[in-house]
Amino acid sequence: MARSYEEEQNNLNIIGNGTSINGDVSSNGDLRIDGNLTGNLNTKAKLVLGSTGKILGEIFCKNSEISGQIDGKITVEELLILKSSARINGDIVTSRLSVEPGAIFTGTCNMGGNLRSEDPTEETDV
Repeated sequence: MARSYEEEQNNLNIIGNGTSINGDVSSNGDLRIDGNLTGNLNTKAKLVLGSTGKILGEIFCKNSEISGQIDGKITVEELLILKSSARINGDIVTSRLSVEPGAIFTGTCNMGGNLRSEDPTEETDV
């Protein structure tokens, strides 16, 4: 019996502290990163970047809670939460943004609009 899309979305993928990945990551389920990722990340669910987590590359996700470091553009369809230990060097595109005191952000922030059209994996008709 094939797994449904809803079951795949409930999966939790973890990249633990001390783990480094070089390359692009794509997932339908939630993703927690406490290690290092060098590459682009695309998830149709929630991204949690722990305080020891670091991402160098572009990110596209539905929701996100950031405590670690990002060097690159992050696009969040719904809610982006920057915790006090968050360090972002790059542009933010999101519908809603929550920033705790202490978070550091260098770049531009664009809120609102149709964010789904910016998904790099979506095909468009020409």
